[in-house]
Formats: sequence, C-alpha cells, structure tokens
Amino acid sequence: MAKFELAAEMREDLGKGASRRLRRQNKIPAVLYGAGRPAWSLTLKENQLMRNLQEESFYAAIIELTLEGKQQKVFLRDLQRHPAKPFVLHVDLQRVRDDVEMTVVLPIHFLNEDTAVGVKMGGGKIQRNLSDIEISCLPGDLPEYIELDLADLDVGEGLSLSDIKMPEGVTSTALALGEEYDNQVVSCFVPKVIEEEEEDTSAPEAPDAPESEQGGEEPAADDGAED
Repeated sequence: MAKFELAAEMREDLGKGASRRLRRQNKIPAVLYGAGRPAWSLTLKENQLMRNLQEESFYAAIIELTLEGKQQKVFLRDLQRHPAKPFVLHVDLQRVRDDVEMTVVLPIHFLNEDTAVGVKMGGGKIQRNLSDIEISCLPGDLPEYIELDLADLDVGEGLSLSDIKMPEGVTSTALALGEEYDNQVVSCFVPKVIEEEEEDTSAPEAPDAPESEQGGEEPAADDGAED
C-alpha cells in the first residue's frame, strides 16, 4: 500500500472568518478526533493535501500525520468541498489505534469485466449495482480496495456480497448483520432490442372527387327570376 503523509499545525483561531483567512494563506482547516481523546483543531497545507487527493488509495489509507514534531496514524473520515469551486473547505481526520477495528468504505475493482463468459460468449452486458463496500478490519489489515472476479459470470447470473473473497482479517459489515443483507453487487444480462416497424412514408391515395369537380362547367345557380 502506498504511504501517505500530512503535516499539520494546531489552530486556535476558530470560526468562519478564521477559516476564510486560512484558505487565503493556502491552508485548510481540519479537525482531529477519536481514540478517546479530545478533538483538536488543525490546519493542513493545501498543496500537500490536494496532491494526495489525486490518488484513489488516499481515501482508504492510514496516513502518517506530523503534528508538533510527532507522528501519529490517522484516517481521512470526511471531506467537505466547495459546491461550485474546486477547493476543499474542511477536513475531518480520525485517530487510529492498531488494536481497534475500523469501519471503512472501499471501492470495488471489477476484474475480467470485458472477458466474462456472459459478455464474450453470450453477448451480454455487465450491470454494476454497487461500486463500493463497507468493511471492518484492524488498521494493519486495511486493503486499498476490494477485488471481484467476473471471469465466470454468465448471462442471467449475478454475484452478491457473499461471493466476494475478502482479504484475511477483513469482513463485510453488511453480511455481519445477516443473510438478508447479502445484496447483489453485479449481474450480466442481454439488452432487449426493440425492432421498430418500418414506417410507410408513401403519400395516401386521394379519394375520387365528386362529379361536379371532375370537369365541365359548374351549373348556374337558379335565382328564381323569370324572363
């Protein structure tokens, strides 16, 4: 697993105004909590954080946080982005203890999606019902992602949470609740093709015109006058 680091400073100036001032200095307000200890208000270096956020594995990694010359293990618990502008407003970090299990949402990596039996031989398509999975494990067992092999998936079949081979020490939090939470992750189906009837574009035949309109002069109207 890739190693990620963040440098932080303690923050005493709190409030929305203080946060705006920090962002103008290319710093991002953050909070560190957990492990039965008080929450601390911090500031992070914007360039370092944004560089790390470009890596998918950063969102599910144990981070080495340097604070006041000491290092401690933390996890990115939440991230607040500006709704319209490309910058981060606030970061939530959680302390990590090696002997305490943590709950994390990890992305699912689908293997052999294009060469699955149902796709290659049956002309089917893969439908993803879930793109990530919530797991529980000790920090030392935390993987970057969860893999699901689709090589043997045929048309009309699906794979559920129980079909995922979890790494050692990792469990699905949903399955821990019971079999009724064994949700389908992916399926293979053949798209229905609807053949549209060919439209008749020829002009309709005009009906026969009345005799009075088929030629000859129109009879003069009888106004009842006598010679």
